Parts: sequence; C-alpha cells; structure tokens
Amino acid sequence: MTEGAGVCDGDLPEDLTATEAGMWQAFRNGSEYDLRSGDAAVDDPHGGVPWGPDRSVRARIVAWLLLDGPHALAGRVSSLKLTGVRITGTLDLAGGTIVPYVELMGCRFEREVLLPEARFTTVRLVDCSVPRLEAARVQTEGDLHLPRCRFHNGARLTDAHIGTDLLLNQAVVYRDRRGRSITADGLTVGQDLQAEMLESHGELSLRSATVGVSLSLRGARLTNPYGRLALNAPQLTVERSLYLTPAGVGNPLLTSGTTPARGTRVQRFECRGGIRLDDGRFGDAVDLEQALFSLEDDQELSLRRIQTPELRFLGEGPERGKVVLSGGRIVTLVDRWTSWPVPGNLHMGGFTYENLVPQDAFPLARRLEWVSAATAEYNPEPYERLATVLRNSGEDEDAREVLLAKQRRRRETLPLAAKLWGYAQDWTVAYGYRPGRAAVWMAVLWAATSLAFSHASHPPVNKDGHPAWNPSLLALDLLLPVIDLGQAGQWQLSGGWQWLSAVVILLGWILATTIAAGATRLLRRG
Repeated sequence: MTEGAGVCDGDLPEDLTATEAGMWQAFRNGSEYDLRSGDAAVDDPHGGVPWGPDRSVRARIVAWLLLDGPHALAGRVSSLKLTGVRITGTLDLAGGTIVPYVELMGCRFEREVLLPEARFTTVRLVDCSVPRLEAARVQTEGDLHLPRCRFHNGARLTDAHIGTDLLLNQAVVYRDRRGRSITADGLTVGQDLQAEMLESHGELSLRSATVGVSLSLRGARLTNPYGRLALNAPQLTVERSLYLTPAGVGNPLLTSGTTPARGTRVQRFECRGGIRLDDGRFGDAVDLEQALFSLEDDQELSLRRIQTPELRFLGEGPERGKVVLSGGRIVTLVDRWTSWPVPGNLHMGGFTYENLVPQDAFPLARRLEWVSAATAEYNPEPYERLATVLRNSGEDEDAREVLLAKQRRRRETLPLAAKLWGYAQDWTVAYGYRPGRAAVWMAVLWAATSLAFSHASHPPVNKDGHPAWNPSLLALDLLLPVIDLGQAGQWQLSGGWQWLSAVVILLGWILATTIAAGATRLLRRG
C-alpha cells in the first residue's frame, strides 16, 4: 500500500518486516520494544557480535513513526521505546517536529543520525552505538540524554537549544574529520549540562555556550593529540558552577552535584591538551579540585578575563605549558602552592582578586615565589594586589614583606647609582617597611662615634665662651643634620678626626634621607 495511507487510522503497512511490525504495535501501545537476547556479550551494542534481521528495523520506518505515525491505542500515549535494536540506513529527522517521547537504549545505528533543526519534547539515547550525530540547531522542550553512548565520528550540537538538561555522562566521543569530538558552539542548556566521566578524543568545543545552572565535567578525560586544544570554550556562560573535579567510580549519578564520600574510589578530571576558557562568566565558582593537566610546551590552561566569585585552583600543577590568568576578576581565590606551575609558566597581568584562602601550608615565601613566577619582567601590580589582600585580611606584617620584595625586585632593573642607593635604603630602614631598624643603626653609630671622639684632641675654636666638651653630644650633633646642639663647629678636629667627623656627617645625611623616604612611603600607604 502507499506509504502513509491509512496509517493514522492504525492500519499496519504491508511492507513491514515482522520485527518492524512489532515495533509499530509497541509504538501505538506506548510500550518498550525489547529485542535483547539475554546474553550480555551478544547484547552489547559496542561489541563485535553481529545482529541479524530479527533485531533490525529500517531507519525510514522509525522516521515514519516519529513524524507521521499512527494514533495511539485507546487509553495509551504513543512513544518510541526501543531496546537492543539495530537501525539500518540513515535516520533523517532534519527539520521535523517530533511529538512522541523517544527513548532508545542499547541500540546500534548503522549510519549517522540526522537531527538538524528538528523539534522534540524529550529524547533519550542511552548506551547506543552511533556513527555520527548531526544535531545543529535541534530544539527540545525537555531533556536530551546521551549517556554511555559512543559516537565514532563526533557529535554536532551547534546552536542547539535544550529546554532542561543535557546528559553526556560516560559517553565516548571520537573525533570527526575536522578533529573535533563534540562541536557545541552556541549551545544553550536550560538547566544542567552533565558530562561526568565523559571520554573525549579530539577537541570539545563549547564556544559561546550558555548553561542555565551548572556544567559538570567531573571525572571526564579529555585528550586531543591532533591539535592544541582539548577543551575550547571561550565566552562560556554558566549561571552557577563549572566542575572539573573527581567523580565517584561505579555510580557517578549518585555523586553528581556533590563531593564523593570519603572512601569512594574516584576518577579525577584529566585533560591532555590545552584548555581555553577565555572571557568566561561563572555565577558561583570554577572548581579545579584534583584536576590533572598534561600540557605541551605550546599549550595553555587559559583563563584570560574570566569572571567568577570563586576560583578553586586546587589541581595538580602542570609540569609543562602555561597557566594564564591575565585580566581575570575573582572575588575569592582558593589555592595551594603545589597547584601552580614553575616560574616562567604563569601569567597574571591584570589578574585581580579580593580574598585568598590557601589550602594546606602556603608560607609567604611560597606566595612571593608565586608572584615572581608570574612576572618575568618587573611589574609592581601583582605585588601591590597581594599586599592589599593581605592587609585587608589583617596580615599587616606579611603585607610589608610583600612590598619590600617589590622594592627589591624593582632595584634589579635600576642603573648602578640608583641600585646602590636602593641597597643603602634596604640595609638601613628596609625601604621604610622596617622602621625599627633605623633606631638600631642610629644608636650603634652614635655609640661608636661617641666612644671614638672621647679619645680625640679637641682644642676649642674660641678660647672664650665655648661649651663644655661632650663627645656624645658632638657625635649626635654631627649625626643629626638639621639640629644644632651647640657642639659642631666649636672644636678644632684635625687629621683623622676631621675625616671621621666628615664621614659621620655623610652617614647622618644618608640615614636621615632614607628615614624620610621610608616615612613618606608609610604615610602614602596609610
């Protein structure tokens, strides 16, 4: 009979195979059509055991059911629920509107699945073997579930619009001819995008994607030996959190959204290739707890200009490649010193944060190494940012140490004369950040000079009206260049004593100048 004639009235088309006729009746009944044999090895959709005609239906019959299928039986809701079925040919639903509920479990597709610009309510492909998924601009009112599926030539979800959740848990996706595993640029997900324990071979592209709640890549393994980026997601918007954290092995759905319980065997997030999250916006946090990054020398973990209230930088520090935080704006940075790369591989120009919450021991010396590692050439900004954060948290002494380190780093860029003057300020008053040192130098110099002058020959300049000889007052008068204690200029010092008085005057000027410079710096900081 002609395809479509009488179908809506429930007539069974004449050219259907027995297997397809069974699927047809199950569709009208809204029941599951299960063709599994009961042998796990045979029923594995990803295994090598062939499935014959008794487990096969044509893709065009599946499309016929979904696009123009018969009415449901009385009291039933039509739906396509296939388990353990082989779909031959290309399933083409491009541009169609599919009203029935679709759930395919443990199925094999002989050729690619074409869903561009199709409209669904909810679609569930679970543990299916799919050569390729083409679903650009697909729209669903509810979920799109693709857990445990294997896509042998990639999946395309460009500009797709998922009404609620997109699930890719435990999916395995191999690259297409362009080297991409999943192409989902411009994707919009109404609620969660879960790709926990995803295995991606190629570039996972989420450029300008938007996720309404959270994006979870817990326990995922991303690798791309064919290009520089394993995760390419600039301008990604996630209303809550991005998780690149461990997942519990064995039952990741129970641990989704929570930290695996103590004692649970976990699989860490692992990325072999570059990550690009430039210009990302994350409403709650970016969490890199225990994440492992394996980078080549020309690859980066790039977080340029990201904005998020909290960055949990708690992964394992990459041995190669670069970590780039330039221009990022963070409220709270949670980190540990072992998570950062070696000096020269960290870039933080314009990176701002308001609070530091170090995990484990993170001594100030390590924090200064962290700042130094991010500034191949002298740049005061990272030092001043760190000092401000420490001071705001009440750690004034550490803040002064950071600013002192900044001055010492700056000194190395100065010409020789300015460098020598810098050393003088450092030795005397530590650039004003250790004012107590000035009093010590003054006391030592005064005591030594007083003792020396007590042995000096000191005929008066004027025999009448001169003050009583006092070597201690003379030493203090010479040390304090702007104060006249009535001793300097009253005595005739000759030979070595005259040279000693000149040296004391010079040291007094240097010490007074460095004290004034330090006091000015302290007042400016205040």
